[in-house]
Amino acid sequence: MKNFTNILLLGGIFILITSCVKSPDFSDIPEIEFIGLSSSSLVQSSLNSDSLFLQFSFTDGDGDIGFEAEVFDQNIFIIDNRTGDSYDAFKAPVIPEQGSSKGIEGTVTLRLFTTCCLFPDGTPPCESPRDFPTDTLTLDISIKDRAGNFSNQVTTTPIVLFCD
Repeated sequence: MKNFTNILLLGGIFILITSCVKSPDFSDIPEIEFIGLSSSSLVQSSLNSDSLFLQFSFTDGDGDIGFEAEVFDQNIFIIDNRTGDSYDAFKAPVIPEQGSSKGIEGTVTLRLFTTCCLFPDGTPPCESPRDFPTDTLTLDISIKDRAGNFSNQVTTTPIVLFCD
């Protein structure tokens, strides 16, 4: 009987402690943090012949990241800093709530395919001029939730493009 009482007491203390744990206090505006790239270089091509993986983490206080399958909106945006143009865009699926609060957090890994080198002398992209064996680019990443709130923007580490 004494063991049963001790187990019951320990169980009650455990429930009391876990019920006092605060749920994460994230902003309702998504926040992201750049984690890294699987490679620091790519071989240029206008085809999908080379790729790397980009990884970032996110938090969102109201948990409204992602879209249902029948919605065709994109909500992950990648911008090429050399031009300011879109490099790629993706659609995240709806992410289920975690625990009793609506706040969510996670890590996203995206496969990005190579692009063409850009040359300061006006040589057309994807050429292989001897004077410019490499190009360097960085990418800006942001996400948007279903309420239309854009996250902060983070920038990747430099990626070297081999132009030959």
